Amino acid sequence: MTTKKVGSDIEIAQAAVLQHISKIASKLNISEDDLEMYGKYKAKLPISLIDRSKVNSNNLVLVTALTPTPAGEGKTTTSIGLTEGLNKIGKQTTVVLREPSLGPVFGIKGGAAGGGYSQVVPMEDINLHFTGDFSAVEKANNLLSALIDNNIQSKTRSVGLDPRTIAWKRVMDMNDRALRDIVIGLGGTGNGIPREDGFNITPASEVMAILCMAEDFEDLKRRLGSIYIGLTLDKKPIYARDLNAENAMAILLKDAINPNLVQTLEGNPAIIHGGPFANIAQGTNTIIATKMGLSLSDYVVTEAGFGADLGAEKFLDIKCVSGGLKPKATVLVATIRALRHHGGAPKEEYNTPSVERVSAGIENLEKHIENMQKFGLNPVVAINAFPTDTPEEVALIKERCQAKGVTAVVANGWADGGNGMTDLAEAVVDVVENGNNEFRALYDWNTPVKEKIETIAREIYGADGVEYSKKALTDLKKIEDLGLNKLPICMAKTQKSFSDNDKLLGRPTGFSVNVREFEFAAGAGFIIPILGVMMRMPGLPAVPASEGMSIDNNGKISGLS
Repeated sequence: MTTKKVGSDIEIAQAAVLQHISKIASKLNISEDDLEMYGKYKAKLPISLIDRSKVNSNNLVLVTALTPTPAGEGKTTTSIGLTEGLNKIGKQTTVVLREPSLGPVFGIKGGAAGGGYSQVVPMEDINLHFTGDFSAVEKANNLLSALIDNNIQSKTRSVGLDPRTIAWKRVMDMNDRALRDIVIGLGGTGNGIPREDGFNITPASEVMAILCMAEDFEDLKRRLGSIYIGLTLDKKPIYARDLNAENAMAILLKDAINPNLVQTLEGNPAIIHGGPFANIAQGTNTIIATKMGLSLSDYVVTEAGFGADLGAEKFLDIKCVSGGLKPKATVLVATIRALRHHGGAPKEEYNTPSVERVSAGIENLEKHIENMQKFGLNPVVAINAFPTDTPEEVALIKERCQAKGVTAVVANGWADGGNGMTDLAEAVVDVVENGNNEFRALYDWNTPVKEKIETIAREIYGADGVEYSKKALTDLKKIEDLGLNKLPICMAKTQKSFSDNDKLLGRPTGFSVNVREFEFAAGAGFIIPILGVMMRMPGLPAVPASEGMSIDNNGKISGLS
């Protein structure tokens, strides 16, 4: 199967001969004068390059996945590999992805730019500070935090915020559990008003979600101004615009709003922009980046975080409806190890062949197929290949997918790059050119909040119903009182199960989901029902990925993979 020498991801990336970014831009008919270069291999693209007349005439392909194992199943690798494969068969294609967060890079993942011979490069830059977008989001978020505390302190310009109601937190792009809940303003009157506060990780900031939902600079400012801060003592809502914060915040995002152009290992264009979490936010790259790709190439391959019950559902019901996007095809990534997992295999046996466990676990994949079909999209299943896969297991998957009217294709992008992905590319093109897919949203935004939640819970998760805590019902009344009930739903739940119980693997039945509380993102434009405990500031694992990284005297990095 493998036709190339395989090393670690970073060794493969460092061995690649990169093309100057102006040459990559020329493949999209972008002149060098339109590029804002960050060295030789990265550049910002101006929003003016978006041609809205081409957005839905070209072909948008969404890559999603079955319910993953903790290690993930390779959506990014598959997205990049599919892009290489489509270009191999003569389809001008750009991959459009999210930016990695430093927290997961130094915590668990060690990197998030694809893998093997399906990577975007320069890998180290993309995984680290890149072009500074995350830093800009962090600064804009924390500017608002500073303005809030400054206003509370003011004797002449205070808007009367009740410090006990402030919902806005500071952010930093690192896993640091000690900052989740803190007290600020200690040390005397000159240091502000003491109150409880805390930090979220930068991808969990509403500013990041707003950046990814904005259509242009005016829309960005409007959304920033609509950020809800808290209540006055007489229960009047206060928004960022009440502190005149939106213009200053937008100034900090003046470069971050422009998408980033890099390249794949095979020299194809890659646009990487934005990075919201997928279990508590929408988990997709920016609308601007997706429309940029569709303006410049015939095919765009993009992904949505975690399994299709989270990332794809939010991509389709929130991003596509908001941005007027119409995907022509979807790819469901599956690994045989994940099917063994859902069939009952313990972690130490994920790589042990078992037709019986795959047969039991495939119900999870079948449910995801059915879910995509509810959106009018008949997916292609990509079996992301691992050396421990057996022909018997592969044959079983293909047979069960065929029974659902779906094609399953083995994807060898990790080992072989584009050469290992042409079969998948042909299958995707076949779906697009047959024109049998007609995207439709799962629900109407204007329906009542509970009805929207129940539709997702029943249709996508397979739940029998939805239960609400007393706090959730109180939160819901607040949302309705604020006039936000016509916003779409951004469900916050575990990525490990269709249910809100991460122990229920496969295709669980006979369960209800429990809404513990609600949050809302008035600026980003969605309501967030929280199912279980959601972590907005992760902690580092016992052995962080950072411990395996090093840099030599010449600045060469190792251990980032």
